Amino acid sequence: MKIVISNNYQGSKDKILQLIKNFNRKGMHVNDGKRNSIKVFDLIGIKINIKSFKIPNAINKLVYRFLRKSKAERSFSYAQTLISKKIGTPLPIAYAENNSSVLFNESYYISEHLEYDLTYRELVTNPEFEDHEQILRAFTRFTYKLHENQIEFLDHSPGNTLIQIKENAYDFFLVDLNRMNFKQMNFDDRMKNFSRLTPKKEMVEVMANEYSKLIEKDSSEVFEKMWFYTKKFQENHLRKKRLKKKFKL
Repeated sequence: MKIVISNNYQGSKDKILQLIKNFNRKGMHVNDGKRNSIKVFDLIGIKINIKSFKIPNAINKLVYRFLRKSKAERSFSYAQTLISKKIGTPLPIAYAENNSSVLFNESYYISEHLEYDLTYRELVTNPEFEDHEQILRAFTRFTYKLHENQIEFLDHSPGNTLIQIKENAYDFFLVDLNRMNFKQMNFDDRMKNFSRLTPKKEMVEVMANEYSKLIEKDSSEVFEKMWFYTKKFQENHLRKKRLKKKFKL
């Protein structure tokens, strides 16, 4: 098995490999495991997460073996990039891949476990959440920081930002990192990056208002574009759900 480990955990290679070997039998699940499975383990007194990625189909086994970096490797690499830019994410520990000579098989991403108070999803499902608007505006400023650092987080969706509540402040941490672009983002890129977060118009209005304070554009112009991409995403999402239901996919 190939394994790449961060400098801080070089002495724990054998222990990490043993945890991966016992992944199916030990550890505590932290998600439903429908696609990828995440479990919490103890590593020399430190809580860590091990994410086991779903084994790809036959074609992608070849693609990931020879043509494209695995989701585990990208997660590890992108986490290191985020940290170098002072963007919050659980600290990366390692990634591991189990391949044959011609096919890609299992892969794992290992990071430190992070305690948090809520995700963005709670802001969507509970409009009465304490300091709702204050957190939403802080999240918008965090997203602006991503954009200014040329980070396009392609899975910027409700469950992928963990939020810690501190005294008079909020800390944000990105998870599910394997899909990112690093590029200069224009206005449309930035507005589209908000499209997957919430279907609620009133939340988009708040985010647009806060974002407009950070760039040289009127609040109404920012809202119009942000809401355009949000509606477009929601329409496509509902269309896909109807098709899946129709064909029982």
